[in-house]
Amino acid sequence: PQCHLLSSSLPSLISFPDQPPYDNTTSTYWSLTSSLLTPSCILLPTTAADISTALSLLSSVPSCHFAIKGGGHNPAAGFSSIGDGGVTIDMTGLSDIEVNEERSVVKVGAGAKWLSVYQFLDPLGVAVAGGRNGDVGVGGLLLGGGIAHFSPRVGWACDNIVNFEIVLGNGTLTNTNLTSHPALFRALKGGANNFGIVTRVDLSTFPQGGIASSLVFNDIAQRGAVLKAFTDITTSSDFDVHASLVTSLVYTSSTKRWEIINIVAYTAPITQPAVFKELLSIPSTTNNTSLSLTTLAVLADEPETAPSNQIMATATFKSSLPLMLEFYDIADTYFKTFNPAGGITWLLTFEPLVAAMVPSSKINQGNVLGLGPGDKGFILLLSASWADTASTKAVQDATRHVMSLLEACAEEKGLLLKFQYLNYAAAYQTPLESYGDENLKFLREVSREYDPKGVFQKQVPGGFKLW
Repeated sequence: PQCHLLSSSLPSLISFPDQPPYDNTTSTYWSLTSSLLTPSCILLPTTAADISTALSLLSSVPSCHFAIKGGGHNPAAGFSSIGDGGVTIDMTGLSDIEVNEERSVVKVGAGAKWLSVYQFLDPLGVAVAGGRNGDVGVGGLLLGGGIAHFSPRVGWACDNIVNFEIVLGNGTLTNTNLTSHPALFRALKGGANNFGIVTRVDLSTFPQGGIASSLVFNDIAQRGAVLKAFTDITTSSDFDVHASLVTSLVYTSSTKRWEIINIVAYTAPITQPAVFKELLSIPSTTNNTSLSLTTLAVLADEPETAPSNQIMATATFKSSLPLMLEFYDIADTYFKTFNPAGGITWLLTFEPLVAAMVPSSKINQGNVLGLGPGDKGFILLLSASWADTASTKAVQDATRHVMSLLEACAEEKGLLLKFQYLNYAAAYQTPLESYGDENLKFLREVSREYDPKGVFQKQVPGGFKLW
């Protein structure tokens, strides 16, 4: 019924199974776990007014269920996809990018991907805090907080938003910022898809020249030295805010072997920054002793990979080299006993949670992530990629089991922090609750005020709900 409802008002924007636009939407998810769900129809809006019309119609029939797809990068099945009987709203038609005359604010359609934002801004000599992987969508990343290469300088990506244009559950189109609906503005910075459909975000830019980066591969035997360098960099009292580092320990079941991959970036045009000297002096299989000059767009442009099944789960910990090494031992023991048909690749990814991301003051009235100055440490992303969809349930269970082992190990040492980064959270996790009771209560109040009928609680099954 909802497809007929929509096609009577927006006939040119609806696509049905076996039509090219429908197939394009369902085939362009990052994870097969999302692509395999088949909605009854897909809406391809091109303006905020289209979304306003659609939400007016959908909210009038409480039994209608729908999903919102931006970049389609969340691997949790049903988060940006929906099965039979539902409607997927594909936001890619809202991807315009424009900058103001002073180049101080860029207005970006929520359906754009970060790569296109950087390609637009690089020639202008300015940048924004956005996704490190250019294939990720703008709207989803920002609504979950967003970690950028620039986060050590400017905080979470969402802290750099000056305005959201949003369509509420009843179809009302509004703008929200520090002076207009400020409570909603704050709630959207970490509150995910609980309040409306964001159609455009306006982001503060900053002057930015070239950056330097490198992919550094190390033998797993160097893990002690590499993780020590990671810890030294992130816990240094004179931390270099231009340093961006992601260190992954990667296990491949077919070879039963590990390797270390570091994404090393420096957000100024310096190829041998002192901050990375220790890391780059460790013997590497790539022999990198310096970084290469590049641009944000080139750095974010990841090569396409064949579609696979993906899962992510996350937790946050206080800095501790012995803990990280113990995580490796726990994972190694478990991964070697787990051999799903078709093989699997596991990643233990460590990301610094540094001072700028755990503010002592409330930048722009802050976000709702609930982090305080005592929460410095690292975010762990446990992820896996596997070919055979028949193994999905086993991998989900294994991911949950391994994460519980890691959390238990840290908890008994007093090193587990409560924060769960929403954009990395598995479907079973509770990131909104991890923001703390006060923030959860605030989010629920804002939801009641701006979505009294609970359209985004009841009619949008995907994502983390407030109740």
